[in-house]
Amino acid sequence: MKRTTLSTLTILTALSILVLFSGCTVKETKATRPQEENPLLAAWETPFGTPPLDKIKDDHYLPAFNKGIEEARREIEAVVNNPEAATFANTVEALEASGDLLNRVNNVFNPLMGANTNDRMQAIAKEVAPLLSQLQDDVLLNVKLFDRVKAVYERKDELGLNPEQATLLDKTYKDFVRGGANLDETKKAELREINKELAVLNLRFEENVLKEDNGFFLAIDNKEDLAGLPEAVVAAAAEAAREKGQAGKWVFTLHKPSLIPFLTYSEKRDLREKLFKAFIRRGDNNTEFDNKAILAKSASLRVKKAVLLGYKTYADFVLEENMAKTPGGVINLLDQLWTPALAMAKREAKDLREMIRKDGGDFKLEPWDWWYYAEKVMKAKYDLNDEALRPYFKLENVRDGAFAVAGKLWGLKFIERTDIPIYNPEVKVFEVQETDGRHIGILYTDYFPRSSKGGGAWMNEFRQQSARGGTFVTPLVTNNGNFSRPAGETPSLISFEEALTMFHEFGHALHGLLSRCTYERLSGTSVPSDFVELPSQIMENWAQHPDVIKSYARHYRTGEPIPDELLAKIKRAGLFNLGFATVEYMAACYLDMDWHTLSDPAERDPLAFEADSMKKIGLIPEIVVRYRSPYFRHIFSGGYEAGYYSYIWSEILDADAFEAFKETSLFDPATALSFRTNILSKGGSEDPMVLYKRFRGREPKVDAVLRRKGFIK
Repeated sequence: MKRTTLSTLTILTALSILVLFSGCTVKETKATRPQEENPLLAAWETPFGTPPLDKIKDDHYLPAFNKGIEEARREIEAVVNNPEAATFANTVEALEASGDLLNRVNNVFNPLMGANTNDRMQAIAKEVAPLLSQLQDDVLLNVKLFDRVKAVYERKDELGLNPEQATLLDKTYKDFVRGGANLDETKKAELREINKELAVLNLRFEENVLKEDNGFFLAIDNKEDLAGLPEAVVAAAAEAAREKGQAGKWVFTLHKPSLIPFLTYSEKRDLREKLFKAFIRRGDNNTEFDNKAILAKSASLRVKKAVLLGYKTYADFVLEENMAKTPGGVINLLDQLWTPALAMAKREAKDLREMIRKDGGDFKLEPWDWWYYAEKVMKAKYDLNDEALRPYFKLENVRDGAFAVAGKLWGLKFIERTDIPIYNPEVKVFEVQETDGRHIGILYTDYFPRSSKGGGAWMNEFRQQSARGGTFVTPLVTNNGNFSRPAGETPSLISFEEALTMFHEFGHALHGLLSRCTYERLSGTSVPSDFVELPSQIMENWAQHPDVIKSYARHYRTGEPIPDELLAKIKRAGLFNLGFATVEYMAACYLDMDWHTLSDPAERDPLAFEADSMKKIGLIPEIVVRYRSPYFRHIFSGGYEAGYYSYIWSEILDADAFEAFKETSLFDPATALSFRTNILSKGGSEDPMVLYKRFRGREPKVDAVLRRKGFIK
């Protein structure tokens, strides 16, 4: 997942932090340090201008936001009040260049909000969010400023702009129009209130899910209740118990590295049910952290916003800027895949029921049984289980394997640095270089779960690449995960699925690191959501290719490469449980689209709405939608609203793109160079379909992904 936050976008985008015209500032507290001591406001005398993360304290943020707002105000007012006629340079480029300090502060604050948060930072975020929303509106609804942008836009064909300049102008103009610049004053005021409320609701939703993630754990004090669990899983649970002050017990949490192994191996069906139900009831426990009212209000406000701006639904508003273009385009794609995927899942469910019968069970297959009996079926059919693979997937080896793939494709080198400040001892830092030693950027890796960190895996940036004014600014990119921790003397041994996730997020990192754009607004991952997953998902192809697996999958004790026998089993089991995985994911895509194709703002009962959505597509009761509404971060706090389909859309792109390598060779230099030149380096500087056709020579075809999933031969 490429996490879309304020820090990843620049001024004048839908989620950016913008300048202040009203004179409001963030209220400071008595605990605030003097500004002269604030490292966020001082020059960063660090290697490559990296943020001094070891010196930045929570109390530094508010004064830094205030100073950034103050400077940005002056910069924008200079654009608005420029007596000269509007030009591309003095208006569009000047807007792009404004707010540097504000972006700098936010580009530190927001990545750490996801990776190393606390109550104080969450309080700051709540205080700042409505002000940032107000700042955005103060720019996008400023008549005089819009008139200047519009004057340039109407002469665009006469200006001789290069493709990136033309894209920047087009996006800037659309930002104003989509931000309400053409509304009357009454509607502008209404839009301001909607945006302000949505900003706060998004933060509350995210915070509640984090609280729910950390608020539940299953403590086992009877050793017999560990039946079926592998030794490494038990050891990790004992370590988790010690961390939670439950020494002598075994603790299992709602974080995936703890949850999934328990659901997969525990013989205690009642405990599997307890943990599974706790997981799917996050944000739905009628406590102070309940998200049902928040998401219902958010969906309603989004309808109101879309209608105000002249769109039938919020999905129409969002998708206008994506490759899919319309809700109909998304639904058409989903429908092509849903029928064969559901049929496959039903066949898989039948196999699981038969395994229950063979195992002596006399009960109905339930969602908390799926992982457990799927593992038994896989072992019976393919003589393969996840625990047999883990010893070959030491986390550091997988990471180095991803680095090696980038080295073979593009000659990149990753050199660990211990002189660059970090925010947590678990963070590792790497300088990224070209083959000849030229500096490309910095990659921070943060791979283990903790209570101060959001769930899942994502990429973010402390600084995006840019080259305004001829000065090339290198990117500072992060990769974050929640992978299996080391346990005792055993290193972190991750699952094959986690290995694919690591390669996936590394693909996002490469998209940011290899960007070669002029404007931060268009660089790196600043692309439509249904295009942003292409560079990440294509890396999964190398991660699971037998030749590549053998290069990095080595037994953590002996150093021996993974045996050919296990590789053959992985290949034979390649389509196993794919119906479940596809249906679970696609159900969430449909749920997202249902929430965002509403055309009236009435607040819905989230549970009833979700049940109707799943009934409509015929989701079988043995499978629960991957993200139930009360914890669906992607669409209620993560910037993927009306966009969760992006992963399957991008999967079509990545399957088709990887065919280009299969038609030549796995590391074909010419194909790799074309992918870097036409996709990775271009960011959002041109239309994504134009970029893709430049690489592939044609539009993508759906055949490759249908073959990959076993839906067609």
